[in-house]
Formats: sequence, C-alpha cells, structure tokens
Amino acid sequence: MVEESELKYFVRIINTDLDGTQPVQLALTGIKGIGLHAALVIARRAGVDVHATTGLLDDAQVAALEKEVIAYPKSVPKWMVNRPVDVYTGEQKHLYGSDLALAKEDDINLMKKMRCYRGVRHENGLKVRGQCTKSTGRFGKIVGVSKRKGN
Repeated sequence: MVEESELKYFVRIINTDLDGTQPVQLALTGIKGIGLHAALVIARRAGVDVHATTGLLDDAQVAALEKEVIAYPKSVPKWMVNRPVDVYTGEQKHLYGSDLALAKEDDINLMKKMRCYRGVRHENGLKVRGQCTKSTGRFGKIVGVSKRKGN
C-alpha cells in the first residue's frame, strides 16, 4: 500500500491546482473548460488510469497529462472542442481557464456591438435562449397576482 506521505495534495496542470485526492478524471474537470468526457479522452490518450488517485501519479504521468491537455484540440473531432470555429481566426480551438471567460465576454460584447437579437437581450438583462419570461425571471419580484392599492 502507498504511504500517505507520498500523496501530493495539489497537482499543477495548465496553471490550475488540481485536487490530488480525487481520481484523475474528476480532478481534470477542475480545469475550467474540461468536462467529464474531455477528461476521459485526455487521460486515456496520456496512458493514465482514469480511476488512479491524482496525487499518487509520478512526474512523467503528470507531464503526459499536461501534454495531452495542450494537444487535445488537434487530436479530437471538431464537435468535441469548446470553440469549433474561432470568430477572428476561423481555427478550431479549445480554451481553458481565464482564456475561456475572456472569450465568452468578448463574444457577448461583439453581439452587443452588432445589435443582434441576442446582444440586445444581453444588454437588457433578459433571457437569451428562448425561455418563457411571463411567470419567471422577474428580477426579485414575487411571482403572482398583486393587489391594487386603495381598493
């Protein structure tokens, strides 16, 4: 059995500290932009057991995981990346961490600047994806019938 002193509680991959007590697949989801399916693909391509504890991996396995995270967009089909067609370059990309948040913010600002329907809905703080707005999403007001004052 492995001693507790060998367990690394934090494993650093792509500028993110991952929980060393979790299995590899779950720990990789700690990187923003990587879900369960992408984590499974990355771990299998790196040759690492998805159920192994992340903190018990040796440096070579951690390096292989990091290498596969970087190579992920080139090694998977277009539908598996989070940015299949980049707006500015037209390339297939997969963004991680703060890059993902910045790209999302830029996309919303571009829609606002173009004055498209989704951009206008974002500006006004309304639902964007076609949800019903009659009974919910009322920004703090109680949903229901209100009585008129004076009668």
